Amino acid sequence: MKITDLLSEKTVSIDIKAASKEDVIKQAVKLIANSGAIADVEVYEKGVFAREEESTTGIGEGIAIPHCKSDVVKKPALAAMVIPEGVEYAALDGEPVNLLFLIAAPNSEDNVHLDVLARLSEMLMNDEFKNALLSAKSKKEFLKVIDEAEAGKLEEVEETAQFPRVLAVTACPTGIAHTYMAEQALKDKAKEMGISIKVETNGSGGAKNVLTGEEIEHCEGVIVAADTNVEIERFAGKRLVQVAVAKGIHEPEKLINQALDPNTPVYKAGEERKVTSSNQGKESIGHRIYKHLMNGVSHMLPFVIGGGILIALAFLIDTIAISSAGMSIADVGGQFGSWNPGAAWFKTVGGYAFNFMVWILAGFIAHSIAGRPGLAVGMVGGFIATTSNFNILATIQGDSYSLTASAGFLGGIVAGFAGGYIVKGLERLFRFLPKSLDALKPTLIYPVLGILCIGATMYLVNTPLIYVNVGFTEMLNLLQQHNLTILLAALLAGMMAIDMGGPINKAAYVFATGALTTASIDNPAGYILMAAVMAGGMVPPLGIAISANLFPQKYNKRERNDAMVNYVMGASFITEGAIPFAASDPWRVIVSCVGGSIVAGLLTGLFGCQLLAPHGGIFVLATIQPSGWTILLYLLAIIAGSVVTAILLGLLKKDSDNPELGKWKGLSFKRKK
Repeated sequence: MKITDLLSEKTVSIDIKAASKEDVIKQAVKLIANSGAIADVEVYEKGVFAREEESTTGIGEGIAIPHCKSDVVKKPALAAMVIPEGVEYAALDGEPVNLLFLIAAPNSEDNVHLDVLARLSEMLMNDEFKNALLSAKSKKEFLKVIDEAEAGKLEEVEETAQFPRVLAVTACPTGIAHTYMAEQALKDKAKEMGISIKVETNGSGGAKNVLTGEEIEHCEGVIVAADTNVEIERFAGKRLVQVAVAKGIHEPEKLINQALDPNTPVYKAGEERKVTSSNQGKESIGHRIYKHLMNGVSHMLPFVIGGGILIALAFLIDTIAISSAGMSIADVGGQFGSWNPGAAWFKTVGGYAFNFMVWILAGFIAHSIAGRPGLAVGMVGGFIATTSNFNILATIQGDSYSLTASAGFLGGIVAGFAGGYIVKGLERLFRFLPKSLDALKPTLIYPVLGILCIGATMYLVNTPLIYVNVGFTEMLNLLQQHNLTILLAALLAGMMAIDMGGPINKAAYVFATGALTTASIDNPAGYILMAAVMAGGMVPPLGIAISANLFPQKYNKRERNDAMVNYVMGASFITEGAIPFAASDPWRVIVSCVGGSIVAGLLTGLFGCQLLAPHGGIFVLATIQPSGWTILLYLLAIIAGSVVTAILLGLLKKDSDNPELGKWKGLSFKRKK
């Protein structure tokens, strides 16, 4: 809103003569009545004089700004008067008033006009502006002076604005690609729309560009585009839009408009908000479960990756040490991985980190559901899931072969959800307690009763979960014995390329990491599946990059430049690098990527490549077992899958409308006219 939206030639006079303060105010009231904004002029005038009795509105320097906020004001309005000879006004500096602005403000919660009036007050402090108003020869010139000065002021505000209009938080389970793609999409669209924005990213390296309390206080709306749990209590009292992270990538304009829409609901502290899309207002049960699970997975990954790679390095050290001693792995038997003292040290430290996996998974699933009170309950449940003797059958029958296993990874998932909803139930149960006892709930009541309840729950469910976990291990053994691991490897690798970082991709990765925890040198099925999953995740970005080189006519200049980055992303096992290409041409790109990933997974299983590290791409190739040649075979599987993807893209994709090939011709295969 501009100042001249509240001001018009009808409410401006540039040649007023007044005998007194009372006289000039009455003339100003008659002038503002011309705006049609006052329902009862007499009541409004009394309100203006009542305000003057509180303290003078003559602010000094020859300026007065009388004002009144009243129910009789239908809409914000402004009147302006130039008094060439001046009038005694009892101003703060005792000087006569030559310039007067009268404000009419409605009694409503919509105070958008206050920003305009604050801007006017700042402008009046500029002597050049004030003198230009006083010397205006006509009403039109008076308004023109205001317009030109305000335009400069708005540019200055835009350049030096301290607080952005819209705030956003982006987060995905791994915090690698989706997080930053959503950030960039929101920032680019906001810039295009001329709207200031600040985006906090909750990535793998922690929260960056963190939103401050002052920024939250002054913003107009907040966007949370996340597939993991984000702390939203800080946004209480603000319009809040919550969506999946993919919406931040694909629908930034809709989200920004929704954040600024006065009809968007204001978040209230303690309120359980639903994640919405642009078309629906309720979060599906499936997405809610996925979000909670991914919150656990995202916090678990550093333990899995860090510990897993250290364990893999232990096997690598032992492989080198055993070979140097002229022995074979079979000669050391069960000591492989800890035969050499250096290898033993790596395996011990890595094992400590890896053992945290299930506890952290369970704890942060519960944290996503119930906040901080759920963390301790979930972690205790996760620890119980890793024990082998905390169940009914252990009490009744004593330890037996079938009871030496634990509920493991699957038990941790169950413990996380059980712990979270136990705490939510306790919150509802103890709502009757007086507010004075609120501090006791998260520090005493919820931990004590929550841990007691999760202990009882896991005591009952550990038995069936142990058998499920044993069954899972036996299934992998069976697949290995009947050479069916190859087919499962191909399936999981293909799943990695379907949604490239989405729920299906994460399901395949979680399955493989679960299999990794049950794998051993004697039963390597889990290692093979982990290798297939990583190969399947590397193929989509690598295949797209190769395709852009082989078939440049299929891509425009920007897409070809972006594709080159995918060599690095693919080599680093960051499947999300393929997303922008899949978004612009979903069916052709997804079909091509899935085809290539299946080939890579199939060959990985066929070659028997075993990956002992759960992440890292080419940087952990040295940990591939069982022999040096296997590394080359694994690279061959990845390259073959990537080339298949590239060729399929070349066959399926249409030529770009604007390839802009320049000197780079590539394999353009253009027909001769």
